Amino acid sequence: MTAERTAEAAHAIETVFRLEAPRIIAGVTRIVRDVGIAEELAQDALVAALEQWPDEGIPDNPGAWLTATAKHRAIDLVRRKERYARKLAEVGRDLEAAPPHLDEPADPDDIDDDLLRLVFTACHPVLSAEARVALTLRLLGGLTTAEIARAVLAPEATVAQRIVRAKRTLATKNVAFEVPYGPERAARLGSVLEVIYLIFNEGYAATAGDDYLRPGLCEDALRLARLLAALMPKEPEVHGLAALLELQASRSAARTGPSGEPVLLKDQDRTRWNQLLIRRGFAALGRADAVSTGGGPGPYALQAAIAASHAHAHAYAETNWEGIATLYGLLAARAPSPVVELNRAVAVSMAEDPAAGLALVDALAGEPALRDYHLLPSVRGDLLDRLGRREEARAEFERAASLTRNERERELLLARADKCREERGNPYSHGSHQPLQ
Repeated sequence: MTAERTAEAAHAIETVFRLEAPRIIAGVTRIVRDVGIAEELAQDALVAALEQWPDEGIPDNPGAWLTATAKHRAIDLVRRKERYARKLAEVGRDLEAAPPHLDEPADPDDIDDDLLRLVFTACHPVLSAEARVALTLRLLGGLTTAEIARAVLAPEATVAQRIVRAKRTLATKNVAFEVPYGPERAARLGSVLEVIYLIFNEGYAATAGDDYLRPGLCEDALRLARLLAALMPKEPEVHGLAALLELQASRSAARTGPSGEPVLLKDQDRTRWNQLLIRRGFAALGRADAVSTGGGPGPYALQAAIAASHAHAHAYAETNWEGIATLYGLLAARAPSPVVELNRAVAVSMAEDPAAGLALVDALAGEPALRDYHLLPSVRGDLLDRLGRREEARAEFERAASLTRNERERELLLARADKCREERGNPYSHGSHQPLQ
């Protein structure tokens, strides 16, 4: 076994496991009915791959290998425990009749169903709202505890405790692995929508790592949103979320350059925006409006309307910033949060002037939730740059770079800081004029 072969196998395992872990956990949970045990068995499959692949070679279908290994271990576990005898009788017969093949992927529809069941299970009302979000991001998003903490703006230790307690609670309460019906489904819907939204966001702009995007997470979230829309066609916010994700996903190909570097909204080649996804987003937004029962659009539909405004503009200069600022104002009233206010400040700076946006940003300086949020100094640096206050802008970009844990974003922010340093003494320079959208 060469060091090169070992490194190649380790890289393949890490890549495949990051992509396949949610599906593996979902499929194994269907067998063992315990998300904590399912996660442990998925990790066992990972260890088995680390032990075997360097010697035996990488399988033709590594995801199916990991899934099959985890499921075989799950079946063995069920057999060993007499208290699971009834569950073994229910699932073991079918599994024995058609055991999973190492190189044959499972039916995609079954995978999707299991993922949706896993979302609803992790969003059971026996858990607190915060625990539901943390657990689902861990199981479905494949996020680390640190990544989840940054996504939900909470201390890492707090998030770790939430995850451990959530797994224990689901096990002790014998929560069923299912998509519920009627009032029970409605009671979990808010949390389900939130976690799908957060999973997509992590894929759309990764909180950490070397890659700016994690397309697999976006695809999983988009697929779940579509499934949910088909499952609950009379829920306007389900369609609102689907519309938002379709429209945001439409920009993915234009959001990074040839080397994976981030491309800001102003500089994106809009011919690379996916027109099919844009049409799907418009259609979903129309369905949200059609099934609305009054009271105005919900938070996801409002965000989708903002994304639709960008999609309607064939060029950056055609963007209806006044309309977007108004929509952010409605969103702030409907679902107030400092992050919404930060985005509203960007829109106001474009609709009015940078000084108006800066006043709104400065009003957020004391928000505890934004204390280590890198986009606060990033946006402030952009506004200062547009006002010609280059030295202050440079300091803000450097602070933002020190806070982000995404290498691509750090490189972009440091490049902007360097540009401010270069232009500081140039009276004819007018800055980048680019909001960080």
